[in-house]
Order: sequence, then C-alpha cells, then structure tokens
Amino acid sequence: MAQPGEAPELKPSTEESFLDLLSETLEAMDESPRGQFLRQYFHTIAQVDLTESQANEYWQRIIQRRRELSDSFGRKVSLKTAIVDVLASTNFLRVPIMMEYEDFKKLQINAATDGLTGLYNRRLFDESCEKELNRAKRYGQQLAIVILDLHKLKEVNDRHGHLRGDEVLTLAASTLRRTLRVSDSAFRIGGDEFALLLPQTDTEQAVTLCRRVRAQYEAEVHPFDLGIDVTLDFGVAVHPQDGDQKSVLLRIADERLYELKYSAREQNARARTIPFESHAAREATHPAPPPQAAPAPAIPPAPAAKPAPAPPPSQPQPPAPAPSPWKEQRKWERVSLVGTKARAMLSMDQVQKSAKVMDLSYGGVALQLDALEDVPQQFNAVLHVPILPPVRVILRKAYVRQMENGRTRVGCSFVS
Repeated sequence: MAQPGEAPELKPSTEESFLDLLSETLEAMDESPRGQFLRQYFHTIAQVDLTESQANEYWQRIIQRRRELSDSFGRKVSLKTAIVDVLASTNFLRVPIMMEYEDFKKLQINAATDGLTGLYNRRLFDESCEKELNRAKRYGQQLAIVILDLHKLKEVNDRHGHLRGDEVLTLAASTLRRTLRVSDSAFRIGGDEFALLLPQTDTEQAVTLCRRVRAQYEAEVHPFDLGIDVTLDFGVAVHPQDGDQKSVLLRIADERLYELKYSAREQNARARTIPFESHAAREATHPAPPPQAAPAPAIPPAPAAKPAPAPPPSQPQPPAPAPSPWKEQRKWERVSLVGTKARAMLSMDQVQKSAKVMDLSYGGVALQLDALEDVPQQFNAVLHVPILPPVRVILRKAYVRQMENGRTRVGCSFVS
C-alpha cells in the first residue's frame, strides 16, 4: 500500500508487459537462435541491419542500461526506454517505428534539468556556454555571463528547515524565469548558485537586469517573513571586454560576485565610491593625518611652558618614516584597501604574479608581494578592486620597501 504523500505505482501497459515477457524468454534461449530473433526484431522496430553477434551484443547493452537507469531513478524503468536510449546513442537508429516517446523524453529532460527548480542544470550550462561563446565570437557580438548566489540560504535552512529553504530556492528560479528575455537562459549550477547566459548584452544592460531580478526577488520573498535578509548577489563578465575564454569569463564573474557579496557589505558606502572617495570622507574615516599635519612645532609658547621629556620621544616617532620621498611628494589622496579582496595580476618578464593592492589613488597604487622580488622598472597589470570592473594599467616602479613580515611593498605610479 502506498504511504501518504507517495505516488501510487502505475500499472505497466500491455506493451511493457509484452517486452518484459520477451526479455525473460530471450534469457532462456541459446545464443544463436536468440541472435537470429533479435536481428529480425531490431530490423522491424528501427530498420537497422545487424549481424547475429551485434544483435546479441546490443541486447545485452539494453539490459544493462535498463538496470543503470532504474538504479539512477530509484524506480523500475521500462524496457522500451532502455531500447530507445541505447539505439539513439548509436548511428543505427535511422527510421524508428516506435511512436511513443514519453519515457525517453522524460529521460532527456531529467538529464538536462535540475529536479528541484526546473531550471537547466550545470551540465547543460557548460555545453550552452561554449555554444553561445562560439556564436558570439563568430558574429562579433557581446555575451554576458552572470553568476548569482542566493545570499544567506544556509541561515534559512538552519533557522526554518530545508523545506523552507527549498521554497526560497524555487522562488528564485521562478523569479528568473519571469524576468529574463526569451533569448536568455537560466541554470542552477550548485546548491545556492545560479548562472545566466545573456546573448547580445553589454555590462550595463546585464547589471541593470540583475538589479531588477534582485529587487523583484526581494519583494516576493518578503511575505515569507523569514527574519533574514535573503537576496540574490551577482557577478557579471562580458565577452569580449573581459575575455574570450569560458574559464576566464567564469573566473571574473565569480570574483565580482565575491566582491559584491563581501566587500560591499563590509565597507558599505565607502566601498561603493572606490576610488573616488573624497578628501573629506578620507579624513572622517582616517582621523590620524590631521594631527600630523597640524603645525604643533610652530607654537612656541606651548613647548616653552611644557618642557617635559615624555612628549618629545613620542612625537618624533611618527615622522621617522618621513625620509621616504614618495610620502613627501604625494599629490593625490589615497584610499586604503587593506582588509579587502583587492588584488592585482602582474605581468613581469612574461611571468604572471599576484599581488595585494594596499592602497589606491588617482596617481598610482601600492602593491604587496609575498617575498622580496626583483621588480622591473615598468610592467603591465590588471587591477581587481571591489565594485569596479577589472582595469588594465601600465605601472612604473616608484619605490620598493621590505616590510617586517618579510613581504615587500612596491609603490607604483600610473603610466599614461
């Protein structure tokens, strides 16, 4: 008896019962008569001409395939489905006589879609991405690849249970289906990750679409009353501006997703204005420079009235790094990026190296290398700064300084 919530087991059709009886009968036959029968059988159902040995071989493959499909789906798969699947995977299926393809169509759908959300799965995303990228290259068109992440899904699962988490996931999928254009495709590529392929779409259009999807999703998930700020974070990469290889575009999209997911939330408004932070904002977040710039030594009465030895030793220590010429000649206010995921990919003598971006200004950038290395006077780099798209620049070395932790700080100016 079927348990509550379980689908009742369907009674096999007359055709399926006949095929099961046929299978049992063939198992009891010797190889030669079985091959003769199967040769005629395959010719009748699909107009294929096989030898006796080939017919026996394909029948064994069909039986094996039926077992694999039954194990995969957790239920008994019809013999007809296994026959069509095996013959369709070869060049033998030319003029099929079988007219009922429901089982086979379901098999194809299950292989290409995610069971929970109904979106296309990771395997089809990989195939479609290569196909769309080749089409974009051929016709000189843009292709936007978007990686989306369902923010705080784990918290929903922990607090409200996995069934509620599944509802939150399926709502995200339905929001994507309703918001995308006919030419766009949506995929579920991981537990809480989705991907979009947007043909003939530039960066601005892709970001606008993602913001619309996010706003629509937040409005629809609000009535769930989860008590958690669930949303969709996104990262966008566009061919050909960001690259022409699938792996490169996926990496860039994932990096931008990471930057939005973490850096933007941690730094809020300050991160969103990098590198155009005003001097006033810099003073508000870093109050140390104003006291240094204050003309304390220029007030003679105060030092005369207070000739205590304690202040002088503490006062001279901040100016100790002053011998550095770049610090004296700074023309632009710099923005500290310490604690963020800002980094740079450096091209030095045809070797790619990674470095942290310590601070940034209109005139240049400070980098941190893991070890003391011979840095050329001029080199190319790609800057990856939170919120901004990757920027290709030419850098000229201004100074090299070894830090206490064994790493190296390299100050560079931008080359026009």
